Amino acid sequence: MSDQFKTQLMASNNLPRHIAIIMDGNGRWAQRQGKRRVMGHKAGVDRVREAVKVSRELNIESLTLFAFSSENWQRPADEVSLLMELFFTVLSREVSKLHRNNVKLKIIGDISRFSEKLQQKIAKAEDKTKDNTGLVLNVAANYGGRWDITQACQQLSAQVARGEISVSDITEQAIEKHICTSHLPPLDLMIRTGGDCRISNFLLWQAAYSELHFSDTLWPDFGEQEFLDIMASFANVERRFGCTSEQVSASIKE
Repeated sequence: MSDQFKTQLMASNNLPRHIAIIMDGNGRWAQRQGKRRVMGHKAGVDRVREAVKVSRELNIESLTLFAFSSENWQRPADEVSLLMELFFTVLSREVSKLHRNNVKLKIIGDISRFSEKLQQKIAKAEDKTKDNTGLVLNVAANYGGRWDITQACQQLSAQVARGEISVSDITEQAIEKHICTSHLPPLDLMIRTGGDCRISNFLLWQAAYSELHFSDTLWPDFGEQEFLDIMASFANVERRFGCTSEQVSASIKE
């Protein structure tokens, strides 16, 4: 069923180029089963592999996953420690497979707060896959949308201070070039699992005109078919970007 469905989706020629996922519900999934919260995060890794696989098969250009937010440092210290350990382990295990499948890995966010060992692992993983030409997999780690906009403005302000640009040069286009996803297509679709209907400081700038989908499914239970169903729904959405339906229709005919 899914293979035929994938073929139909690709034939629609209206798939998102860039998808972002807030992978929520790992801890609750574990607690409902009487397990430690970290077991939910470990179970969620399988869903990451599946999301990457489906995105590759559908020739999606970019997939951005919210792995660890700048606010997640407020969680219990033992959970944060285990998440860092899991992040390191997954990087070590998965990068060779990503490389074999022509996936380019990018870590977006402020990684300066991570251990030197983890920063080195990130640098090696990115370097190993930097020349790959398939799916761009972005893992947002110690990332926050407000931080992203702030650091972009700081870079531009520093250029003003050095006399390289003027204040009037700080435009939307200039900020766009300095946010963490400047190397990616515009964000088309944001998915959040776990039942909450908010974007939790994720890709705030990028989400301005993206389609939002909120799923009640906890991330470790988020399967391939639901992912495909969401993309099928996206394929049928008329995206107007502030225009009228008539204007959109006219632009398609031109």
